[in-house]
Amino acid sequence: MDPSQVKIPPMKNLTVDNITENVIRINSLCEDQRMKYILERLVTHLHDFARETRLSSDEWMTGLRFLTEVGQITTDVRQEYILLSDVLGLSILVDSIDHPKPPGSTEGTVLGPFHTHDAEEMSAGDSMSHDPEGEPLLVVCTLRDTEGRPVEGVKIDIWETDSSGHYDVQYAGREGPDGRCIMRSGSDGVFWFKAITPVPYPIPHDGPVGRLLKKLHRHPYRPSHMHFMFEKEGYDHLITALYLRNDPYETSDAVFGVKDSLTVDIGKVGPELSKKYDVPEGHALLTYDFVLVSDEETSQLRAYNSKVALDKLGRKVKIVNGLPVPDLD
Repeated sequence: MDPSQVKIPPMKNLTVDNITENVIRINSLCEDQRMKYILERLVTHLHDFARETRLSSDEWMTGLRFLTEVGQITTDVRQEYILLSDVLGLSILVDSIDHPKPPGSTEGTVLGPFHTHDAEEMSAGDSMSHDPEGEPLLVVCTLRDTEGRPVEGVKIDIWETDSSGHYDVQYAGREGPDGRCIMRSGSDGVFWFKAITPVPYPIPHDGPVGRLLKKLHRHPYRPSHMHFMFEKEGYDHLITALYLRNDPYETSDAVFGVKDSLTVDIGKVGPELSKKYDVPEGHALLTYDFVLVSDEETSQLRAYNSKVALDKLGRKVKIVNGLPVPDLD
């Protein structure tokens, strides 16, 4: 940008006490009110963090080197930055803020670093896993809205590890997707497929995030779970997972994803389901009733929660396009 076309506020003799207000002042030239608000709060908290911790130059450089390493190890199939966000609890916090859920609806959880966009679309009853070592599992689920009506034609993205606790993308010789699929809900809101019973596994801990966990005396394990993502126009985008009850890591998930409402038991197929789904009696069974929220419901709840939360912080804001910006009127 041509400096002659920008009126920069005069800044001189910047100190520990006045640097923050000056950075905010120069950033306030931004015309995007939401971006300006985000940068104002980001600069404020970053600067306060440095002041409160009396951050040393060596510590600051250590942090910069750490973030550089996180970026260097990140690839299309290994999202170390998502992993960092996950282990710091930021991912689950952002999801909870951006996708609030009214009572009775399915809660969200973390996406994780292993979702891909190459899963094959499968029909009801197909098997998404080709792992001969895994315990065969029948999964039968329903999809309804908050009024109890079935939701048809929802795109459902599903993924899990193999029986050794590895996702397909973690294998160097991967030739195509496995342990993942895309399905569509039927007119009755039902979708069903065959998979394997989930197992616990460690998140990748051979990189900078793993070294951070070790330094903090934290383990890298996630409890047994299966990921689901739901997309349909008019409904809030839902990223969630189902976790197996009484897993050894149920209460110490490395990425803070477990919620009581998403914790399930593995059952057994009885005579009726055996005949209906053509699987042996006693076959492992996972069932769940998902409840989707409309975009309108989510937008209203998000705006209400934002206003209440920021009022408590003493910040005067107004809601624009569902997001808070400073109320300068």
